Amino acid sequence: MHCRVVVEAAVPVFDVETEDEAIRIAISKTGEMLNPDLNYVEINMGTRTSPSGEELPPAFIAADEALVALELEMTVFNVERDEHASRIARKEIGQRLENIPLEVIQINELEEEDDDDEAQSETDTDDSTTDEDGSESASDGDDSTDTDDGQADDEILPEFEDLVERD
Repeated sequence: MHCRVVVEAAVPVFDVETEDEAIRIAISKTGEMLNPDLNYVEINMGTRTSPSGEELPPAFIAADEALVALELEMTVFNVERDEHASRIARKEIGQRLENIPLEVIQINELEEEDDDDEAQSETDTDDSTTDEDGSESASDGDDSTDTDDGQADDEILPEFEDLVERD
C-alpha cells in the first residue's frame, strides 16, 4: 500500500515585517533544511481558521517575528497501514526539521497500478533504445535485418580493419 501524507509544520521566522515576506522566508528555510535529502517533499502554504471558522493567513506576526503554517506532502511506499505511513513521514521530515513542531493532518491511500499495467510499462521501456544523439527510438524487437533474399544480415557493424584507412 502507498500513502500520500500531509504534515503541518509551524516554522518560526525572525526579523520580518509582512506576512508575504514571512511566508517566502519560511518556505525557503524549510526547503534548505529538507534538500537535497528530501527533495521529493512538496512545500505548500498551510491554512488556518479562527474558532469561528474565519479564514486566516498562514503567518502570524508579533514583534517582527512570525510563526508560519506550512504543509509538507510526501508519498510513502510499501506501508502496512495509515499509522505506519504517518510514523515514517514524521520521522523522515522531523529528522531534518529540528525544533519545528509537526502534526500529521491527512493521510490518503494511493491507488496502486495493476500488475498487468506495470508489466506493460516495463515492456514498453525495454523496447526503446537510445541513439547516439540521445534521442529515443522504438524497436520492434527484431535485432536482425532481412535482405532481399530473406536471409538475416549477420554483420550489422563493419569490421575494424574496414574502418581503418591504410596508406
